Amino acid sequence: MSRVTEVSIGLATCGIAAGAAEVHSRLVSSLAGHGLPVKVKRVGCVGMCYNEPLVDVLSEDGTHHTYGHVTVKDVARIVSEHLVAGKPVEDLLAPEDGFFSRQVRIVLENCGLIDPESLDEYRARGGYEGLKRSLFEMTPSQVIDEIKASGLRGRGGAGFLTATKWGFAARETSPEKFVVCNGDEGDPGAFMDRSVLEGDPHRVLEGMAIAAYAIGADHGYAYVRAEYPLAIERLEKAIVAAREAGLLGEHILGSSFSFDVVIKAGAGAFVCGEETALIASIEGRRGMPRRRPPYPTTAGLWGKPTVINNVETLANVPWIVRQGAAAFARYGTERSKGTKVFALAGKVNHSGLVEIPMGMTIREIVFDVGGGTRDGKAFKAVQIGGPSGGCIPASLADVPVDYESLTQTGAIMGSGGLIVLDEETCMVDVARFFLDFIQKESCGKCTFCRIGTKRMLESLTRICAGEAGTNELDRLIDLSRKVKRHSLCGLGQTAPNPVLTTSRFFPD
Repeated sequence: MSRVTEVSIGLATCGIAAGAAEVHSRLVSSLAGHGLPVKVKRVGCVGMCYNEPLVDVLSEDGTHHTYGHVTVKDVARIVSEHLVAGKPVEDLLAPEDGFFSRQVRIVLENCGLIDPESLDEYRARGGYEGLKRSLFEMTPSQVIDEIKASGLRGRGGAGFLTATKWGFAARETSPEKFVVCNGDEGDPGAFMDRSVLEGDPHRVLEGMAIAAYAIGADHGYAYVRAEYPLAIERLEKAIVAAREAGLLGEHILGSSFSFDVVIKAGAGAFVCGEETALIASIEGRRGMPRRRPPYPTTAGLWGKPTVINNVETLANVPWIVRQGAAAFARYGTERSKGTKVFALAGKVNHSGLVEIPMGMTIREIVFDVGGGTRDGKAFKAVQIGGPSGGCIPASLADVPVDYESLTQTGAIMGSGGLIVLDEETCMVDVARFFLDFIQKESCGKCTFCRIGTKRMLESLTRICAGEAGTNELDRLIDLSRKVKRHSLCGLGQTAPNPVLTTSRFFPD
């Protein structure tokens, strides 16, 4: 058996919540007691949240063994039997369950593999090569052309073409422009942005720097929910390390390009995921949307041209510039290129973070990647797209997951929450849960969202309590359509989606 050289432990929020910090501490002390020259490395989430805490053992010959559901008591066996005696502990190994077999990892290529606080490890896997290529081999317009050729669309929900947004900002003549990373991830059951920021923060910074070079910006803000303290901590350390290495700040890599990033911790308002509300929050005002136009690419942060992309969108950019647009565009469908990261949750065996090529069907995600529903219960539906999304029934499980196909069902891609529901789930309760969330998170600026969602929630509550009259459902649907049509921002415009899709597919 080849000598063990490295042991990595998943210390993202999910792993820590499952007890990984205690496992890490015991492992370090146990190795010290045996005098073993083995490196213990903390990594982010590899996506297998359902097996946390995870411990990965790497040997000199490149073979590795992954242990799942590791407890403090298990550490002694792993050290004595595997690290000392060279024999893997078979009954503690995580099962080979096909979780990764259908995935294509672009955004998540480093998550769970590198120390998120090590700039050297990020660079050893090609980190900042995309920025280097941009600065010394491409003009800003060529960078935008490369992103355009890739077909990358915004992963925050609307699916707007990234290169088009960048192009609008690039054409503005203002001497001051901004790039903003939207990490205000507030959907119930969603943890894509958190996992990327915790597991690979330099990747997001590199994406921001490439975007800034493309549009001519020298200032950047990373807007991250204050409820993500570990993500903020690791991003702060990444910013410091990048500055010290000449990858942020003045004259990056010795070029004429300068760009720096500061972090803004959001106070937890879901509406601040909407870009004009996010801008207001950064400026110190109450996070409330404004009517558009003008769009942020023309008049954004402090009235200056501003590009706002979410974490996943920016995390795709370094890979595209490094590998080339064609490499990215070979995945996905004709109009939805590349991959999509989903937080897979609910009544599913393999809950966690997955990255799949666009166009994979809901059935394939739930059963091939997610391992099917728990306890053999019948699959009933998925709730996709968060509170702004909708419920898609099992009868439409062969719908491909791309922007156009999901829109046709009445749902949306959203930022990437995907909650699996089984036969025991009450669909009316699901609709009420998400509407209750939206109603509480409404900023109250426009009447249809402030009052309309309140009346919708009251109607759903009467239905759940068996107190509804014969015309209640018709009134609810009519009000839903009016709220959707007349609300000011995306929060109100999409708030009725869970109600409309549920009433459409589960009318009984």
